[in-house]
Amino acid sequence: MRKAVLAGALLLVGAAAAALFAPRPSLARDWAVDHAEPAAAVFDGHRLRVRHVRDFRYAADGTPIPGYYDASFDLDSLESAWYVLTTFSRTSRIPAHGFVSFGFAGGRYLSVSVEARRERDEGYGIVAGALRRFELIYVVGDERDLIGRRAAVDGDDTYLYPVRGTPEAIRRALVAMLERANALQDRPEFYNSLWNNCTSNLVRHVNQAAPGRIPAGWRVLLPGYTDEVALALGLIDAGSDLATARARYRANDRARSAMASDSFSVLIRRSGGKE
Repeated sequence: MRKAVLAGALLLVGAAAAALFAPRPSLARDWAVDHAEPAAAVFDGHRLRVRHVRDFRYAADGTPIPGYYDASFDLDSLESAWYVLTTFSRTSRIPAHGFVSFGFAGGRYLSVSVEARRERDEGYGIVAGALRRFELIYVVGDERDLIGRRAAVDGDDTYLYPVRGTPEAIRRALVAMLERANALQDRPEFYNSLWNNCTSNLVRHVNQAAPGRIPAGWRVLLPGYTDEVALALGLIDAGSDLATARARYRANDRARSAMASDSFSVLIRRSGGKE
């Protein structure tokens, strides 16, 4: 009996020690420059104000030149959503990243990207991302930064797909994403490569806006296949043939030619579908 009590006590002590010394998510780290200034959204009825919209520029060698601005939007003028998918390998679609850009009347766009928040000089890794090495961050930024960096500066295959959705559903998704971005600044969370990543959070937001729209499945866990899933579910307005859609909506060439233009968002949509 004493041995059982002692064993139980040791287990409790061990569990308490594990909980005490387990890593905890934090807001106070030496963050990588592109994750150093999270955005904050303020809602006032149909009015939206976003502080710290990321607007980096990039030197010829890819060095980031930090920049931010504050912007106000009318949620009643929200017209469209676009799914942006970047793949990082020519031989596999497993390493990839997806995010959403929202279009407002007058040709204004706002991108929201769920990412692993890295510390200074820290690189991303799928294994590290499953081991509580990164916090979670919603990067809110200008398209010339978030799309242009991937498509034109890094040169990774980047696709810009028009999303099928009612203005009401698109608005609910944007509001939910920005509210979660705000919440993470009060209650930080760890990123996880498997269940708390860019794709899992996007699926959550889509299903919040339109319950049951995206069913569970293994392809949902792999960002590189999300355009295939979205096309099959009718979530993107890209025709019926995946290969044709990928060729049509690949934005790299248009992004490279538009990087110096203030009309970047308009130019990357030309000859790629809806404007």
